Amino acid sequence: MKLTSIISKNQTLRYLGIIIGCLIASCSINLFIVPSHLLTGGATGISIIVYYLVGFPIGVQTFLYNIPLLFASYKLLGRAYTIDIIIGTFIFSFCLDATKFLNVYAPVDDLMLAAIFGGVFNGIGYGIVFKMNGSTGGFDILGAIIKKYYSMNMGGVIFGFNCIVVTAAGFMFGISPAMFTLICMFVNSQVTDKVAGGFNRKKAILIVSDRSREIADEIISVIGRGVTFLHGQGAFTGREKDVIMVVVSLTQIAKIKAITHRNDQHAFMLIMSANEVLGHGFSDPTKEIQN
Repeated sequence: MKLTSIISKNQTLRYLGIIIGCLIASCSINLFIVPSHLLTGGATGISIIVYYLVGFPIGVQTFLYNIPLLFASYKLLGRAYTIDIIIGTFIFSFCLDATKFLNVYAPVDDLMLAAIFGGVFNGIGYGIVFKMNGSTGGFDILGAIIKKYYSMNMGGVIFGFNCIVVTAAGFMFGISPAMFTLICMFVNSQVTDKVAGGFNRKKAILIVSDRSREIADEIISVIGRGVTFLHGQGAFTGREKDVIMVVVSLTQIAKIKAITHRNDQHAFMLIMSANEVLGHGFSDPTKEIQN
């Protein structure tokens, strides 16, 4: 009973997060994108083009354009995947039309500012949705289908479709709005990745040394970080040695370098970005939303 209650609570928080993300993205579109005559990517971008031409509601269009995509998703990607997309698509489409009144409250009249801030807040909204393993449909469905059956990169496929939308907009509305739309899309993608991937970014360091024990002891005592030994073997020499693995913050990298160099000037170090770190000493995995 307790496990069921936890799952139910997590699902509630998950859908609440999807609603908040859709609301932020919709507000961004109606505050920055539409008043400045810019576009977004995906089915929403097509909806905005039609809205500029004939005034048909963006949210209603977005949902209608997703119906054949949702049908294809159900046939090709499965029921569970499609149900989640239907929920996200409905919420996003509803929020788009529910926040349409924000058009008259556009806070900026400069295209560059509109493109940047529209991209930022759009990215925050979409990032929250993706963080909750949700989706707003559109070209994401096409990308997932093509990836499954043709092993093509999903991001590249979506980018290709968006380029077609932007090119069409360039012919209809002029090159300037199309170029600013590209800026908006770039900012959007960068912020989406940051939010969806988490801001808990650390550095993972691997150290190969003949004095690994001394280096590890000093890291533990001086910096206070836990260290893990990975068992390695030199391919050329055949000698076995312990490889140090440690995860630290950006400000601790210099200290790790100094400790390593002080103990072994010939040590090999590999420093890698760790987008998100869960566990003792970092973030609590029990607080993450489980699906």
